[in-house]
Amino acid sequence: MMEKCIRCIVAGRVQGVFFRESTRRKADELGVTGWVRNCRDGTVEVLASGDSTALAALRTWLVTGPPHARVTAVNCVEQPDHESLTGFVVHATD
Repeated sequence: MMEKCIRCIVAGRVQGVFFRESTRRKADELGVTGWVRNCRDGTVEVLASGDSTALAALRTWLVTGPPHARVTAVNCVEQPDHESLTGFVVHATD
């Protein structure tokens, strides 16, 4: 199956609620590579690469996130070209 890459911005109460680490765990479970980081504006940014089914499952998970998160919006766009990604990494704030 062909790999795709998406970049998502997740808004709401998504910082300080274990969102990044939970996203990493979910991505690992789905076999998705990429990274996740907090943004200065209070959102979380995710860059993910994988097959369409895995990316769709990750997107669905992002809508809810971990138990203490309160997601109000998820905006994902497909990236035409993606970085060479291995594993899934948690980054600090942008």
